[in-house]
Amino acid sequence: MGEQSIETPFLKAAEDCKSRNRWRTAIWFFISLTALIFICFASSLDWRVQVGDALKGHKATNKVQSSDEVESWKAVVAADDARCSEIGASVLNDGGHAVDAAVAVALCGGVVNPMASGIGGGGFMVVRSADTSETLAFDFRETAPAAATQNMYQNDITTKYSGPLSMGIPGEVAGLHKAWLKHGRLPWNSLFQPAIHLAKHGFQVAPYLANSISSNSDSIKKDPGLRSVFAPGGNLLQAGDTCYNIQLGLSLEAIAEGGPDALYDGVVGEKLVDDVESAGGILTMEDLRNYEVKVTNAVEVNTMGFTIFGMPPPSGGTLGIALVLNILNAFENTNDAKGALGLHRLIEAIKHMFALRMNLGDPDFVDISKTASQMLSPSFAKKIQKRILDNTTFPSEYYLPRWSQIEDQGTSHFCIVDADRNAVSMTTTVNYPFGGGVLSPATGIVLNNEMGDFSVPTEISSDSLPPSPTNFIKPNKRPLSSMTPVIVTKGGQLVGVIGGSGGMYIIPAVLEVFLNHFVLGMEPLNAVQSPRVYHKLVPNVVYYENWTVIDGDHIELSDERKEFLKERGHVLQSKSGGAVCQLIVQNLKKKKLFYNKNDNKEVLRGMLTAVSDPRKDGRPAAC
Repeated sequence: MGEQSIETPFLKAAEDCKSRNRWRTAIWFFISLTALIFICFASSLDWRVQVGDALKGHKATNKVQSSDEVESWKAVVAADDARCSEIGASVLNDGGHAVDAAVAVALCGGVVNPMASGIGGGGFMVVRSADTSETLAFDFRETAPAAATQNMYQNDITTKYSGPLSMGIPGEVAGLHKAWLKHGRLPWNSLFQPAIHLAKHGFQVAPYLANSISSNSDSIKKDPGLRSVFAPGGNLLQAGDTCYNIQLGLSLEAIAEGGPDALYDGVVGEKLVDDVESAGGILTMEDLRNYEVKVTNAVEVNTMGFTIFGMPPPSGGTLGIALVLNILNAFENTNDAKGALGLHRLIEAIKHMFALRMNLGDPDFVDISKTASQMLSPSFAKKIQKRILDNTTFPSEYYLPRWSQIEDQGTSHFCIVDADRNAVSMTTTVNYPFGGGVLSPATGIVLNNEMGDFSVPTEISSDSLPPSPTNFIKPNKRPLSSMTPVIVTKGGQLVGVIGGSGGMYIIPAVLEVFLNHFVLGMEPLNAVQSPRVYHKLVPNVVYYENWTVIDGDHIELSDERKEFLKERGHVLQSKSGGAVCQLIVQNLKKKKLFYNKNDNKEVLRGMLTAVSDPRKDGRPAAC
């Protein structure tokens, strides 16, 4: 008994110890297994999940910079919304091509800035490949439906600008996919995930969107689709509120998994067509099936020591900046074109340019070769330069306008440069704020009103000029556009990516940003922030910026410049608004060699600086 009584406590203690050890082992095994699973799962998570988690609280991650300007040796994105820049930078950080990032950024913009762009619209993309120096122009501009006619708005011109009859065939999804097929490195469906997350789980309404909602309250409340998203419960969303567009998220999911066919020959398209037809529109599934993206070599402009690559017509942007820059370059002493005198000359050149641009149209339908050649010709620019006098301006008729202007609006623009120095400049739009004022309830897609960018024979304009026949409506034709996405090189090396949003104001804004940095030597941020002037030719008024922008900065043309222009006969009018430009600059004076794992070569990289315009909610991002 004694031995037993002595041995039993030890045995019991030993058994207890073994039991505890078994439990400890089991617990540690469970913890280890859980940790291993978590690590494996976490390591398999790609950027899209991480960004999705970061966006759940609608806060920027540490990849988003608080400044309007960022620098990086690797890669940068300059979009007009900070969240979209962040998403694009995450794609680039994951090894994506600039086009991969463009897909994700464009989709993001269509969700968080639906008044300006989205998959119900279209646009232009310029892509420069670093390895081949090939620069391509992707035209995914909306086209007129097959049932559209030249006189379809003669009984009610308002239906050209609002309602379902104002809708062109959307091209954004087809354009993004076409560019991705050629350049993309990451899975197509992965690039949709951040936008899907934002649409389905909600995003915070930024001030610029809030202003658009307030300014367009009547049309939003009038349309059931728009009202359900932007005025749920009858109350307009305000800055800081959470916005949901679940149906759009579901449409994006379908396109992510099924490719563009989901829209152009599938369930998303069928729902969209049903909604458009129910509202009184003429879009058909056959229209969607027949839509084609145009891919060409970019237009090349050599002037002022730089090569500028941009879109061919029906964009009037590249030809427009070519004419203006060649006019300024034609002055014998280009230094005299700086300062206040340079501003006067720029305004005069812009007026001549706007007089010519309405001779342009879709080259697949009209012969615009003469006008295009003139606008690209330095010798033609020299003839115009001789008509510019330094001491005066002239009435509008002096500039020989033949046709009334088309005043396109809205849009969204972003610039991207990746680690290999591939570059994208992309402008996309639904035209007017919230397009035609219609949201398809079954798909969540805002319908564009791109038919408003066509000229029509019966429309009487305020400038008393006739409409331009080269821009008349025909089935499958693309309307004239002011969108101006460009890529700038010098000596064969990438030095800049520029573009803007804001309708007719885009061309002057891109010109001024280009001149500010590349000719006047302003730092990138100053080149974008600097006060701008705009002109429409008719009325014969110089609009100058005078407003306090979203981030609190006041932008206004100096009194000295205003007085100089008045002395030369310009009529001035202040404007509390203007175009929004994004800019990326590669500084080759600051350069390094980096190893490129994609092709096992060394890549020369200059320091990249990205700027998002403070006139909107944009912030750039770097990786």
